[in-house]
Amino acid sequence: MIPCFNHGRFVLESVERALGQQGGPPRVVVVDDGSTDEATQRALDALPAGVELIRQQNAGVAAARNAGFEASDSELLLMVDADDRLTLDSLDALRPPLEANPDVGYCYGLMKLIGAWSGVLRFPDFDPYILLHRSIAGAQLGLVRRRCWEDAGGFDSAIDGYEDWDFCLSALEKGWRGLQINRVTHEYRKHERSGEEEHRRRYRRVYRQLRAKHAELFARRKE
Repeated sequence: MIPCFNHGRFVLESVERALGQQGGPPRVVVVDDGSTDEATQRALDALPAGVELIRQQNAGVAAARNAGFEASDSELLLMVDADDRLTLDSLDALRPPLEANPDVGYCYGLMKLIGAWSGVLRFPDFDPYILLHRSIAGAQLGLVRRRCWEDAGGFDSAIDGYEDWDFCLSALEKGWRGLQINRVTHEYRKHERSGEEEHRRRYRRVYRQLRAKHAELFARRKE
């Protein structure tokens, strides 16, 4: 599932990587989250045959992800933003660990940075205690069980920019854990942007929001 808002420059490449998976093409759903520029509209009109396109008014990435997941009946769900790319072996790498561990709700790999930055972004292995204090599941969560997504209540549009972290906390409340594999499965594009101070302010604001929303989970921190 690929949400897209004004990323016409990248969306076709993202779709082609999804369709080019080594194990065969999955079902691909692109959600146009109210894009306003002509280049994106042209790119969306040029999507390959068989790719499903959903158009909605701009509602944010959380709502776009939910719309894409709701349009699918697959038991395994994977999302990638329109300016990012999967590796060609992403599904083949993520599916077996998920199938082998029924208590794992989502399986994710390492992220290779592309665009303005380079290198591999590494997180600590999944740990519920660490998860209470920082997001450790990367940007896209990898391959997600539908039942885990349903139990977590999908993605919360009220969580500004940290929908993935909130999702992981909601899944943890329902007894699901994540699993990281030591393999790059996602290419994450970094754009040239400033505003670090604003980012820190938003982080502090959202963290207070998460602690309030998941107060019972944080109260169990010593467990």
